[in-house]
Amino acid sequence: MRGFDHAASFGLYDGALRKLIHLYKYSGMKPLARTLAVLMERAISIDEPFDAVVAVPLHWRKRWSRGFNQAELLARHVAKKRGIPALDVLLRRRATDVQAGLAIAGRRRNVAGAFALRKKTEPRITGKKILLIDDVMTTGATASACASALKRGGAKSVSLLTLARVDRRFSL
Repeated sequence: MRGFDHAASFGLYDGALRKLIHLYKYSGMKPLARTLAVLMERAISIDEPFDAVVAVPLHWRKRWSRGFNQAELLARHVAKKRGIPALDVLLRRRATDVQAGLAIAGRRRNVAGAFALRKKTEPRITGKKILLIDDVMTTGATASACASALKRGGAKSVSLLTLARVDRRFSL
């Protein structure tokens, strides 16, 4: 069962979009964040009301090795465009295995219990409509685990916005 209420993506994770995401994420092309966030924004109505934006967190070791959290940079741009706060309320409690190559059940097990709210977060999200940001959605297991943590902390609803999604009809 997924923890988020709604999901939207700009496009499919292939071709030119996949190449752009790889440049951004793995080659440290951080300036692409603004352009990619503009593309993401096209996937949801500008009139859709949200109270805050939250990025899917990286484990501290992965963030340190990559130098940045790609979802966090996207989230900041989306929040600024919408005029709502970007909240740093989620944390990845433990490093998880790379999701690529895992089947759906394995992905869910891999991220089960991996996400938690930072201390004193509940008052900031209680009763709020949260827009959860990530770069790519494959099965939704990571986003679902994050959304579940946000809802346990009192979030009214969690909508997922990603730049791309994997077309699972032809993968996994």
